Amino acid sequence: MDKLKDLDQLKELRDSGKTVFVFMTGWCPDCHYIRPFMPEVENKFTDFRFVEIDRDDFGTLGEALQISGIPSFVVYAEGELLGRFVSRNRKTQKEIEAFLEQL
Repeated sequence: MDKLKDLDQLKELRDSGKTVFVFMTGWCPDCHYIRPFMPEVENKFTDFRFVEIDRDDFGTLGEALQISGIPSFVVYAEGELLGRFVSRNRKTQKEIEAFLEQL
């Protein structure tokens, strides 16, 4: 999974194709929980580009997008918001895949 470098990159990714922005941090136990299976999710959903956003590095962005817990998923396609899977709860592979399937 690519990591977001700056807000210009975010705008470019948001406005082109289908992009799943995955908000995480290095200290979050639930983020560590999803890391091992995220490559499998990415391989299953090849029509999406997955981009990790460090919530600590991009705090203002997290606030603007109302990211209330991590890990959280925000999906855009061609500049349009497709969906949000945002909560403080741990997310399983099954839940993440079900979210992506309904988009």
